[in-house]
Amino acid sequence: MRSHRTPPTIDAIGLTPLHATFERDGYTLIEGALSADRCNALRAALADIVPKPGAGGERNLLRRPEIIDLCLEASLASLVTSVLGHNAFAYKATFFDKTPLANWKVAWHQDLSIPVRGDARPEGWKAWSIKAKVLHAQPPAELLARILAVRVHLDECAENTGALRVIAGSHTFGRLAPAHIEQWKASHAPASCDIGAGGLMLMRPLLLHASSASEIPVRRRVVHLEFAAENLPEGLDWAERILVQA
Repeated sequence: MRSHRTPPTIDAIGLTPLHATFERDGYTLIEGALSADRCNALRAALADIVPKPGAGGERNLLRRPEIIDLCLEASLASLVTSVLGHNAFAYKATFFDKTPLANWKVAWHQDLSIPVRGDARPEGWKAWSIKAKVLHAQPPAELLARILAVRVHLDECAENTGALRVIAGSHTFGRLAPAHIEQWKASHAPASCDIGAGGLMLMRPLLLHASSASEIPVRRRVVHLEFAAENLPEGLDWAERILVQA
């Protein structure tokens, strides 16, 4: 079921300032930001990515021309800069494609890792790992709180097709221990982020979120982009940067 709390809305061209409820809830939904023709073009451009059962998504797509063009698209870029300012850049792109043969669910979690490069190991950073041949780490929660994720929906997405579920406001409490996640689940009703093809979801990575496997045999394609606007500690840098020009 959808949450009874109505998320803030923004006009499709992205010129209206974000409502304060975005920072309160940690997310907002924007219907109709991309036209049907634009969605068709993106679906065609990404058709060579074959979903892998159990993989959960395809990483490291920021160098693909169609993804770069998407990051620079005026309607999306203006939304990103309205949150992060004019130094904003994309640093990560992932393609999620739930299909009848590659279907999965995701437990409640926060997005804690970012792709980086460099030899420094700053204090407060942890969980260093290699994912898809790229170095990742978990920075302090203060940095994560300033990141913006934008999910670009290429198909209609509803609760029964694996829409993202979120717990509004959970992002304001920083990095949550497993026990605290269980407390949030027990005490707060989640919202199902149902949205049409061409819709955008803006969210803070620290927002608690999950998704179920699709219950019907359809595709649920999402381009998940992440943006920041600051440099990392000396000796460390973002693995990639695409400057957003609104």
